[in-house]
Amino acid sequence: MGGQGVRDELYERLRVYEGRAAAVAGIGKDLVNEPMIRHWCEAMGDANPAYTGPGAVAPPTMLQAWTMGGLSGHTDRGEAYDELFGLLDGAGYVSVVATDCEQEYLRPLRPGDRITFDAVIEAVSERKTTKLGTGYFITTRMDVRAQDEPAGTHRFRILKFRPAAASPAGAGARTGTGNVVRMGARADGREPRGNEAQGRETRGTEAQRKEAQRIGSELPGDQRGRRSLRPRPVINRDNAGFWKGIAAHQLLIQRCGACGILRFPWLPGCNACGSPEWETAEASGEGTVFSYVVMHHPPFPAFSESDEAGPYAVALIELAEGVRMVSNVIGVPYDKVRVGMPVRLEFLRTDSELELPVFRGSEG
Repeated sequence: MGGQGVRDELYERLRVYEGRAAAVAGIGKDLVNEPMIRHWCEAMGDANPAYTGPGAVAPPTMLQAWTMGGLSGHTDRGEAYDELFGLLDGAGYVSVVATDCEQEYLRPLRPGDRITFDAVIEAVSERKTTKLGTGYFITTRMDVRAQDEPAGTHRFRILKFRPAAASPAGAGARTGTGNVVRMGARADGREPRGNEAQGRETRGTEAQRKEAQRIGSELPGDQRGRRSLRPRPVINRDNAGFWKGIAAHQLLIQRCGACGILRFPWLPGCNACGSPEWETAEASGEGTVFSYVVMHHPPFPAFSESDEAGPYAVALIELAEGVRMVSNVIGVPYDKVRVGMPVRLEFLRTDSELELPVFRGSEG
């Protein structure tokens, strides 16, 4: 908070915007339609028969999707929203992260429905200090209508914050070079021995886990101007085991302790039977490209193998075990990635403290 007995003048200016319009008479860019429903269900792995065939409805969780403006944005956003962000930017709170959302569904959405909406700045919190930095939580409420009938409510909360200061560079730290480690191989090229044969390289993992909790922050020992850094993964109690596996060069999948179904990404409970019991299974590392996109904009050199702001491929990989995960495809030009392409798991060290699972493709 702003501190006991200390008046937060910025907060006094921000709270004036509570209740003001963030969007007025917004119109969805597309009618509710079967292709978008199908793409959503395929990406989510949702085979509910209610979403296909005659009488199909849209998945309720697509509520926000029908209101989104895409790359061209919306022209109906209220001035108050831009003014609020301008105040925060001007005060140094230039970073933003989405924290959570709440949805309420009032009626099913069906193909052909015309979506309209209004949005209001519902709440601005007092100043808060988090691991990311100090800032203000902003809650926006969107009231969605279908065919002019109330269809649902979407509350979306963000943190607009000033990033916490980076830790001082540690002694002996080195700048990352983008080294790739194949499964079961040592980074120095020598044959693995003992536990190393199982890919259990653990040096620096404690520092990695601590720093990974700060999204987009600069890591100890990484020098400005040497190489762009990838955003830090958010590690919590639900996915810490996954990242511990990555540090040991193991791609771990959860297996339900009750029904035995494999799941990914990691979840606190089974989405098939609801059981909270689970164990892990190590993936073989084999997979195929199920779907992919080529990212052209915005430019992000950290995701390019050459550290230049060129296009790069992001793929939905279907592992041999049947689950899917999002990752980068390396080893082939971005324009040669294809659906069905065989890929093999590798571990890419992007900088001195971060290692990620990626997949090497083969044009053959």
